Amino acid sequence: MSRKPARKSGKKLAKSSTRKSSASGRSLAAKPASKPAAAKRAPAMKPKGARPAARQAPQRRPSERSGAPPRLGPAGEVTWNFKLLAHHELGGFGGMGEGMAIQIARDGRRIIWLAHESAPKNFTAVDVSDPRRPKIVVQTDLPESFMRSNSLELTGDIMAVAYQTQKVGQKPAGFELFDISTPERPRSIAFVDASGPHSRGVHQLWFCDGEYVHLAAGAPDFTPTHELDDQFYRIFEVRDPARPVEVGRWWLPGTREGDREAPPARHARPLLDRGNRAHNTNVYPQRPDRCYLGYIDAGMFIMDISDKANPKPICRWDNSPPYTGFTHTVLPLFNRNLLVVTDESTVNDAADWPKLVWILDARDERRPVPISTCPLPPVDAWKGRGGRFGAHNIHENVPLPTAWQSEDVVLGTFFNGGLRAYDITNPYQPHEIATFVPPAPAMSAVGSIQLNDVFADERGIVYTVDRFSGGLYILEMDF
Repeated sequence: MSRKPARKSGKKLAKSSTRKSSASGRSLAAKPASKPAAAKRAPAMKPKGARPAARQAPQRRPSERSGAPPRLGPAGEVTWNFKLLAHHELGGFGGMGEGMAIQIARDGRRIIWLAHESAPKNFTAVDVSDPRRPKIVVQTDLPESFMRSNSLELTGDIMAVAYQTQKVGQKPAGFELFDISTPERPRSIAFVDASGPHSRGVHQLWFCDGEYVHLAAGAPDFTPTHELDDQFYRIFEVRDPARPVEVGRWWLPGTREGDREAPPARHARPLLDRGNRAHNTNVYPQRPDRCYLGYIDAGMFIMDISDKANPKPICRWDNSPPYTGFTHTVLPLFNRNLLVVTDESTVNDAADWPKLVWILDARDERRPVPISTCPLPPVDAWKGRGGRFGAHNIHENVPLPTAWQSEDVVLGTFFNGGLRAYDITNPYQPHEIATFVPPAPAMSAVGSIQLNDVFADERGIVYTVDRFSGGLYILEMDF
């Protein structure tokens, strides 16, 4: 197997820049960041094998959170219960994807690793030990202009990076494992080729236990019945990271040539047909025998992966039609028997509205029931601002000690709608408790902010990134 898809940039990068306080115009005071975390609740039915969550700092009860309205800052930003600590444009390469992960380096530094939305950059590492003074540690290049490294995850000092190409048949496409024990010098351990005549490689991956990488990917031996159905669920064992081995795969019946089942129906509106294919492939230690699988226009599946060679669907929930497809992420809240499910907005000017964050009752995992959505402001107030408006990514309670854990608060990105936090203590009535919408960054392709992903660390520090040029925003929860 080849080990040469990623290149390291040989030149020094621009120094980090820290934003001024939007309220005063002065540098932000270097006071200790507050450390909110999930409000405690009596546990419901805990599945067997559940592990304790990462240690969290105390947090105010939802009833004590500020009810003050959002405020407009002098630069046009909207802030409410989030405090901007720093903004880093990442050396002028601020177009960021959907991969964010925190490493505690061997020398004690806290490093956030970020995937880029598209070439020329592969991934960037930023020292956020002091969240008010972020500093680039390393930034690497992709070997081809038609590639993207949209997704990454890490366990310890091993990082997995997804590679997707613009067209089928292009190379390299697949995923790569890196040794990041010295963050300044990431070293390739193995590259798995997923290219093929009908494959664009890997769009998303999940790697949190050090044993398996779960992928939304194509394969050289997979011929879809429709060109948009080219990615499915694949599982690789990486206990020996130098020799990844595929151990299982599953696709929606009817999406592969040769299936006995008929191909699935397409969206009636071609503009909204994004494919019956895998997106997020989340697996948690509370239920290592389950994969929570977003499958874009086919809805979401809970998969039984107790036998990884033969994944089997336990249930399917699909809200489209009548909604407009693209199920993205499925986040289980185990202690509460709930699922948080996001759709992704994929069309500018809210032409695919509504794209929402759904709350499902999952007491019976074979029959999940939608009970509410996280409310958004009126679409007419946002659809003319440029780019997309609607749901995308949420903080996924990544099962690592460097990730914030909450079953009462949902953090989500909404493109030009910015970053929003929702209190779901009452899952039937979610309500917004914090907002951050920065002004349009310089060189934005659509003239607006397009916040693409969000991650919160165990300190309660929130990281969010812009899809086109804005780079990294670092925030403190103020609720």
